[in-house]
Amino acid sequence: MLECRGLVKSYQDKCVVKDLSFEVKRGEVFALLGSNGAGKTTTIKMILGLVKPDGGEIDLEDGVTVGYSPETPYFPPFLTGKEVLWYYGRIQKIGKERLREEISKLLDIVGLNDDKTKIRHYSKGMLQRLALAQAMSGNPELLILDEPTAGLDALGRAEMMGLIRRLKEEGKTIIVNSHILNDMERVCDRGIIMKKGKLLRTWTKNELGKEETLEQLFLLTVGGVA
Repeated sequence: MLECRGLVKSYQDKCVVKDLSFEVKRGEVFALLGSNGAGKTTTIKMILGLVKPDGGEIDLEDGVTVGYSPETPYFPPFLTGKEVLWYYGRIQKIGKERLREEISKLLDIVGLNDDKTKIRHYSKGMLQRLALAQAMSGNPELLILDEPTAGLDALGRAEMMGLIRRLKEEGKTIIVNSHILNDMERVCDRGIIMKKGKLLRTWTKNELGKEETLEQLFLLTVGGVA
């Protein structure tokens, strides 16, 4: 569905993505892993077209629609979740009747059925779930989730991972960036490990045996920790 070849991006004199190549297959959950400053978010922004690469190519399958959930979602605090989804849905030019049905379904999926609560009263977990609902607006085929569990407690993370599994079962392709390696091991099929903008290695779920976890593989790859 998506192929990135030789991506390069610099800000002033600092190169943050260096000759990065990988592909994402239809229907899989694909992880972008790396420490802070590895270039993960910049890579996501290049895929989305928010940042222009200095070099390389991004090939997205023709006609594929994309939904995006940012690391730190922000919505107008005086709106309700339902009003937020209505606003973004109308920007996407979704018909009113279809949008009403979609909003009800999305709020049910993410567990935000109370349409009277204003965003200013949302917890961090509620904001992350609303961001996922907004990303799903319009039923995109590819979802890009940047740190969807950031700031969540154990229960909130478990709920978010359950939502990602559900989306995969529905046939969605998902690119996810997270520092919580245990979560990524449970839900991801494949992924890459980056350091300072460079691809260190690609891994698959099938490669992880009973004696090696994704966290151990990550530490060994990034830090040389045995």
